[in-house]
Formats: sequence, structure tokens, C-alpha cells
Amino acid sequence: MHHLSNILLKGLATLLPVALTLYLIYWLVISIETGIRSVIVSVVSESYYLPGVGLGFGLVLLYLIGLVADVWLFQQVFRLGERLLVRIPLVKFVYRSLRDFTNYFSVDKRQENLHRVVMVSITELRLIGFQTADQAAAMELLSLPEGMVAVYLPLSYQVGGYTVYVPSSWVEPIDIPFEDAFRLALTAGLNDSGSTGAPPG
Repeated sequence: MHHLSNILLKGLATLLPVALTLYLIYWLVISIETGIRSVIVSVVSESYYLPGVGLGFGLVLLYLIGLVADVWLFQQVFRLGERLLVRIPLVKFVYRSLRDFTNYFSVDKRQENLHRVVMVSITELRLIGFQTADQAAAMELLSLPEGMVAVYLPLSYQVGGYTVYVPSSWVEPIDIPFEDAFRLALTAGLNDSGSTGAPPG
């Protein structure tokens, strides 16, 4: 019985990440297709609509937005809309939370805000974290002494973590790629299969 349960759990651990990933992709595809389709059929006759056109149009739209994202005029218009959103109490909280979440997984923002992997040493305790970019304004606001640095410590198996302010002498840079360090922190070191993500044998 114990052997059977171990085999079933191993099968579940192998299948579940793949199944959830495929379902997320499916949900995103269906959501884009459905949303864009409703816009297209409001302009042209539904008889002219072909399945997949909405998805293709949505991908092209995202690509174009990505191209103009760094254009000064687009940034000014976007920031104007952003300032309007953050004036609405409930919307402000939701928008800022989603913005920070998506920025965290953005390659550009990640390199800008989390610029090195570090090990924080507190007596005999060792914590893996990510030293954030210069936060002089935050240091001044919190009235922290000089020589303090901000380090983000992610929590295992959930999206979230703590930002701690510690003396720079507690922080030691370690030569680990961001992706490997982040995966190690989130999985609590339980996944020993390497960066390929393959299930352990």
C-alpha cells in the first residue's frame, strides 16, 4: 500500500505542473479569443469571422503595445491614465498590486529592481534573497542609519515575501543565476532536479 501511494504521488507530482501550465495557456488563449471576438463581430458580420482571428489580432495588438511602450508620448499618456486610476481607493489597491506583480516577473523590471542574489547571515541563520536597487528615498523616509541595504526574501511555495533592511555587513553576494536562486527559494530546496524542471527520478 505504501509503495502504491508513493507511485501515485510521484505520478501526480509529474503530471500536475504540466496540466496546470497547459490549462493556464488554454485559459489565456480562450480569454483573448473571446474578448477580441466580441469586438470584431460588433464591427463586421459574424458570418465573416473565422476562429482564431481574435487570438491573432490580440497577439498583434500586444506586440504593437510592446513596441511603443518605450515611446515618450505613449509613456506620458499611460502615466496620465495611471494617475487617474490611483486616485480611486479600491481600484488603486488592485491596480498597484497587479502592476507590482507583473513588474516582478518582467525581465527589464527584474534586472532594474533586483540586481543581485545575496545570502543574508543572521548569527548562524542563512537566508537567500535579492538585494534591491538603490532605495535612498525609502531609507530616508524610514530614518534608517547609513550602511543599511534592502533585501527581498521570497516565501516558499507562495507569491509573496518580506523586504528587510539589514546592515550591509550581513549581506554577501553569491554567484547564482537569478532564475536558479528564485526557484531554489520558492521550492524550499525540495526540487533537486536542476534547472530543467524535470521530475526527480
